[in-house]
Amino acid sequence: MGSIRRRTLLLVLGLLGIALGGISFLGYRDARHEIQELFDARLAQQARLLAGMIPGGMALDARNALQEALDAGGLGVAAGKETGAEREGAEREDGDEALALGHEYEGKLGFVVVDEQGRVLLQSAAAPLGALDMLLAVRSGGAAPRRLAEAGEALAGYHTVSLHDGAWRLFLLRDARDRQWILVGEREDVRGELVGKVTLRSLLPDLVGLPLVALLVWLAIGWGLRPLARIAESLQARGPDDLSALALQDVPQEFDPVVASLDRLLQQVNALLERERRFLAYAAHELRTPLAVLRIHAQNALQAPDAADRDEALRLMGTGIERATRVVAQLLTLARLEPDASRPKRLVIDLLALVREQLAELTPLADEHGQDLALEADEGADFHLEGDAGSLGILMQNLVGNAVQHTPPDGCIRVLLEASPAAIVLRVQDSGHGVPPALREKVFERFFRAGGGEGAGLGLAIVARIVELHGGTIALDDCPLGGLEVRVVLPRSPAVRAAAGLHADTENRAVAG
Repeated sequence: MGSIRRRTLLLVLGLLGIALGGISFLGYRDARHEIQELFDARLAQQARLLAGMIPGGMALDARNALQEALDAGGLGVAAGKETGAEREGAEREDGDEALALGHEYEGKLGFVVVDEQGRVLLQSAAAPLGALDMLLAVRSGGAAPRRLAEAGEALAGYHTVSLHDGAWRLFLLRDARDRQWILVGEREDVRGELVGKVTLRSLLPDLVGLPLVALLVWLAIGWGLRPLARIAESLQARGPDDLSALALQDVPQEFDPVVASLDRLLQQVNALLERERRFLAYAAHELRTPLAVLRIHAQNALQAPDAADRDEALRLMGTGIERATRVVAQLLTLARLEPDASRPKRLVIDLLALVREQLAELTPLADEHGQDLALEADEGADFHLEGDAGSLGILMQNLVGNAVQHTPPDGCIRVLLEASPAAIVLRVQDSGHGVPPALREKVFERFFRAGGGEGAGLGLAIVARIVELHGGTIALDDCPLGGLEVRVVLPRSPAVRAAAGLHADTENRAVAG
């Protein structure tokens, strides 16, 4: 795609050209019509003027003198083709200023006066004599031409005929008082020439001004696109590591969405890079010790003097591998739950069924520690809510796994579910040593370990993030078992609440029936 400036200029000039072409066409048509009307009116006026100046009873001597003057004007037109300056500069022999010999256009204008018998009474030098015979022939339908007296008033008026010297526009007037006909005419090319000159002179300013308009449009477009150029210059001047917001002043309204979108994009890229850096820092921090321990166990296994020491070193190495694997899994989970990470699609799930499924997987772990793991819930209640099954499964694994880790052998762990129209409450209770009240807020921080356990300090941080994504709350408290109670409240969406209420009403009607 080419330059916006060039495309806009071509578009503007193209539209101007089309507009000027249309205006020129309409102007030419209107000018031609108006000139035709003006010339027709002049022909009629000349005919009536001649009718008043040349009466039927005009003396023969006066008529002959007038005819000689007209003929002399015709000779001047035929002989004199000088320029206007030559004609104006010519002088007679007596020293007087010479009269003009005539104008070349006199040959394109003419008149003739005839009686009703068709006899020519008076005519100009360029009179269209053949026009009368042609009009009579057309009037008679191709037969022998009739006399003007027989033609009547129907022949009077405007006519256009083609003679040997070109097309003529004629006006024929019948002077009923003097019983004579006056024919006045002019060449059509005179009118066409005048129309062309009028049209050219009207378009000349537009043709001359078009380059100036193009220059002004070019400069105006450049000025209008200057903010976009500043944005481009600002982006080009930035370093590859500069992800700060664009500092632009006086940005036009139309470019505000563009600048805002670029700023959001830069923020997202910066957040993504920060999340990646944070993840790498967490991973390096948490994997440094397990990897060092694994290296030591591997060295001990290689240097063990007997099989028992080697087996012990390998056992410890396996334990370290499990811990490292757990840390990696928690780090990946935490990265997936970052604020900038993509959100999984939330669906309506049965939390009771999900909890049962997770507890079935965790029961062997509790049995290994000799612990009693139990679930308490109202089987008739509705535990449906809108959420991410995968994230809620991780929440259950971390809560119950944390309880198993901090509960002594032969202890007990209870998972309780309570349903209400507005929310579902999940309680995980254990008989462990609990968490002091002063540390209950800190345990949700990343990498915080209460009591120096073997964990990475990420379990409850992950749980808190999952609860936050579901719009719920989490709290720690003492429990009747003597240990710690983790209380999670997960709200229902309005759609799920409505569906649960309808389901409860249906069940109540069935019981009542």
